[in-house]
Amino acid sequence: MPARTTRKIPAHKDLAEILVSEAQIRRRLAALAAEIDRVYAGQEITAIAIINGALLFTADLLRLINRPVRLDCVRVSSYRNATAAVTEPQLRSSLTIDIENRHVLLIDDILDTGKTLAMVVDLISAMKPASVRTCVLLDKRGRREVPFEADFTGFEIPDRFVVGYGLDFAERYRNLPCIGVLKPALQNPPEWA
Repeated sequence: MPARTTRKIPAHKDLAEILVSEAQIRRRLAALAAEIDRVYAGQEITAIAIINGALLFTADLLRLINRPVRLDCVRVSSYRNATAAVTEPQLRSSLTIDIENRHVLLIDDILDTGKTLAMVVDLISAMKPASVRTCVLLDKRGRREVPFEADFTGFEIPDRFVVGYGLDFAERYRNLPCIGVLKPALQNPPEWA
């Protein structure tokens, strides 16, 4: 097996600070996958990713899980090109696979207000799965508007606007390997609105 090389990427110029490094993400994903393997011992998982934000997190996490996994995605929108939700969460595309009597792991990039995850969990629960658990990369407790806690959490972060590792602003910055705070001056540039 070839040796793994680590990319040397300087801190992105548009970040005010890095909250979670690429190395921290890799270590935490390994721990999360082990925890998920223990909880789902002997069971197949049906993973449902909320895209686009959870795409990178889901792909990396699922490669570390050592059990059969089925995958589907849903698309939910509420942010558009803003730094806070501008609408209530709206389902843009739904599941394509049957989840009845399946063990569902709902994966999202960030848990902040709780509205998106609560809505999607309600939709999934109506489809009669055997169980529903949630896994989030980031938990921003300071923004919670509805009572909701994830079953598996990568990192708890302060109430700052973050991008990178799948999280975006106006569909930009998803490809950064770390998670950082976007410079305030770039959070609503007129040419992106």
